[in-house]
Amino acid sequence: MADQSCSALLLGTGAGGRATGNLSQLAAGFICQRFDNISAQFDTVNAALTDAASAVDTTYLLFSAYLVFAMQLGFAMLCAGSVRAKNTMNIMLTNVLDAAAGGIFYYLFGFAFAFGTPSNGFIGRHFFGLKEIPMIGFDYSYFLYQWAFAIAAAGITSGSIAERTQFVAYLIYSSFLTGFVYPIVSHWFWSADGWASPSRPDNLLFGSGAIDFAGSGVVHMVGGIAGLWGALIEGPRIGRFDHAGRSVALRGHSASLVVLGTFLLWFGWYGFNPGSFITILKSYGPSGSIHGQWSAVGRTAVTTTLAGCSAALTTLFGKRLISGHWNVTDVCNGLLGGFAAITSGCSVVDPWAAIICGMVAACVLIGCNKLAERLKYDDPLEAAQLHGGCGSWGLIFTGLFAKGKSFRSW
Repeated sequence: MADQSCSALLLGTGAGGRATGNLSQLAAGFICQRFDNISAQFDTVNAALTDAASAVDTTYLLFSAYLVFAMQLGFAMLCAGSVRAKNTMNIMLTNVLDAAAGGIFYYLFGFAFAFGTPSNGFIGRHFFGLKEIPMIGFDYSYFLYQWAFAIAAAGITSGSIAERTQFVAYLIYSSFLTGFVYPIVSHWFWSADGWASPSRPDNLLFGSGAIDFAGSGVVHMVGGIAGLWGALIEGPRIGRFDHAGRSVALRGHSASLVVLGTFLLWFGWYGFNPGSFITILKSYGPSGSIHGQWSAVGRTAVTTTLAGCSAALTTLFGKRLISGHWNVTDVCNGLLGGFAAITSGCSVVDPWAAIICGMVAACVLIGCNKLAERLKYDDPLEAAQLHGGCGSWGLIFTGLFAKGKSFRSW
């Protein structure tokens, strides 16, 4: 960069051709002093604006983290309402342990395995116990946000193995998931070093990587598949299928808690998807333009909403045609299935595409439930079908409907 300082000698020479008089030197010195003062003021203002932008972005990320963490309450209410009354205390305890044990293990190992850079394409190797944090690009707020995601994956798993899991076994299962399994998968897709990351030029997944903006695969499929294996290993609950192999409904004890939990999860999803931009104070155009990260955040909230709404309505009428009655629990699960599906591509698709995403997600959920019933698979909350099935559809949907011009927004 060229030197922007003012020289009285050069200014005096430029003004008169030769610096011969005290008057011209004094005038030049005065002008230079004023110039330097103004330049220093500009530097101060620029530094203040940079600090303000960092403060706004950090506040936005922290608020998003609080919203995602509030989803734990939604999971707890949803699980409590979906199980029988005698098992409510146990399922509530597992939800508390997801957050508590997950916090310790993600602090010690998980964050390092996920984002410890520089690293290889498979697993991170730095930041154990948040060593060297904070640093540029990695502040405490970023850790908190990622921890909220990790315990969300564990919360999905708790629903699949509800009503038949020993407390100590679940504690080990949850700790291993949040401290090792989930971080490694998130490293693959979300770390700049990950083998499937779209931001890595030499990634190993078709040379382009996979777009999973907020975690249809990283969070929902991981939680759903972990729950699937847990439920398969434990087997169905006693009484879930009769001696002839026919399905017997073991309904949850409170539809009110299911609806409350669903609305809490809906609310938290506005931190889950729009919050995944990490920052908000970023412009894409000239000053005063409407084009900026703030607009992309708003579009992401809209696509998230529309996918959930279309999935809920599709499930409502679809189940009506199949079973002949309306069921609020089915509608709530359909709504969440739409959210799980749109999570991958929420930032890179148009609102009309989000409606298609939700409609197909509802069909995927209904189909997965029918398949589970035929295979005598027992999942009290339909977590594996909802998060695993709809999450996998979300990854496919993103590849089909993503818009190239939206990629610069993240």
